[in-house]
Amino acid sequence: MKFLIRWGCNALAIYAAIKLLPGLTFTGAWWQLCLVALILGLLNALVRPLLEFLTCPLILLTLGLFVLVINAMLLLFTSAIANALDIPFHIASFWSAFWGALVISIISSLLSLLVTDDE
Repeated sequence: MKFLIRWGCNALAIYAAIKLLPGLTFTGAWWQLCLVALILGLLNALVRPLLEFLTCPLILLTLGLFVLVINAMLLLFTSAIANALDIPFHIASFWSAFWGALVISIISSLLSLLVTDDE
């Protein structure tokens, strides 16, 4: 149940980022947006720990700000995978991905705080 709640929060956060930022575009159906959220969630679960481990010195040197770059790169990678799967999710540039990842992180965190799973 926790997985479904977090998946829904991430899908809503991605939708909000698409609506708020001009560099993120999506023209598909709602279920395709859920697939984008699933792709991003899987990348965050599988690839992000490896990237953080490999860039640990940069993360420490920048006092954690390099994590924002990692988030942007994962969002760009999500866009590339979605385009390969014919899902119409596109990011215009690195800076669009940077701000999009920041917005998605903030909204997803706020939604996760508001929605609790009583198990």
